Amino acid sequence: MAEDIKVDSALDCKGLVCPEPIVKINMAIKKLQVGQIIMMESTDKGAANDMHSWAKRTGHQLLKEEAEGNVLKFYVKKMK
Repeated sequence: MAEDIKVDSALDCKGLVCPEPIVKINMAIKKLQVGQIIMMESTDKGAANDMHSWAKRTGHQLLKEEAEGNVLKFYVKKMK
């Protein structure tokens, strides 16, 4: 559950469309230490596919994704 995930940083990408959420999380995760977790919120319908592709491509771990209404939340652990 998300309650068990300790979020170190949050990123609000609501209202942004591809590729902006990916560009922003890519910049934000660089500021974290390995092992820290960022939570990104997005209203972009394509964000789920984009986030899965981005995590696979960058080597970071997508821990969880959830939807609250039209807001998608992604929990990503920095792996390197």
